[in-house]
Amino acid sequence: MLNRIKDLYLYLNERGTATTKELSEQFGLSERTIQRDINILQYNGLVESYKKGEWTTTDKKVKLPKVD
Repeated sequence: MLNRIKDLYLYLNERGTATTKELSEQFGLSERTIQRDINILQYNGLVESYKKGEWTTTDKKVKLPKVD
């Protein structure tokens, strides 16, 4: 689950914004599962929604692993 949430965050961070439906299709998960994962990111201040169902990352600093 943790890797899935990390992947979701990285996807949003790279893409800018995405809807719950888009994320569901991208990751092959139900919209409900995506929403639960988004809730975790939102609780930690990492994502926000300015429009219902559309998500973007915040400016909160996060340590990401280096990719070689």
